[in-house]
Amino acid sequence: MRKLKLQIQMTIDGFVGGPNGENDWVVLPGTPDPEALKQMIGFGVELATGCDTLLLGRKLAGNGFCTYWENVADNQPDNPWNPLAKLITDHRKIAFSSSETNLPGRNLEVENGDLATVVQVLKEQPGKDILVYGGADFVSSLISLNLVDEYYLIVNPVAIGAGLSIFKERKILKLESSTAFKSGKVLNKYLPVPVGS
Repeated sequence: MRKLKLQIQMTIDGFVGGPNGENDWVVLPGTPDPEALKQMIGFGVELATGCDTLLLGRKLAGNGFCTYWENVADNQPDNPWNPLAKLITDHRKIAFSSSETNLPGRNLEVENGDLATVVQVLKEQPGKDILVYGGADFVSSLISLNLVDEYYLIVNPVAIGAGLSIFKERKILKLESSTAFKSGKVLNKYLPVPVGS
């Protein structure tokens, strides 16, 4: 059975975006730390290499996610994110939408079916694991339906006071590992604890 893995950036006060989806807090002010960047990219590449399918919500897919990474993969060989961009571009991508039937993006399909049913079928197909990066509403739906098997939450040392949360109800998670970066970001891997455990 394939696993659905969530990788997402989060503020220290638990938001994945500002009130209007702002994510300017992900890039921290100050002197860039090349070693920390290298570590973060290395983790991203490692996680994406173990997957062959990306799930996207309509908003993220429609807001240029694919175009951005395709541009980095095709036109920016010196960009440190290029190896991850190539993986994202080459992976099968499925955007879930109740209204759209076509969205721009290489290797991108649009799915209009029931989210829980489609994801369960995907998990039962042969292949590598499945990865999701966002956005907030889409990820929140996956979490509420208990479809996420592994959480990779990158906690940033910044509080924004208000914003978008991916958790809409109580969820108990087990901390599997924690990695602190010099930048102050902390990568926590959590596994869901089955209800009644």
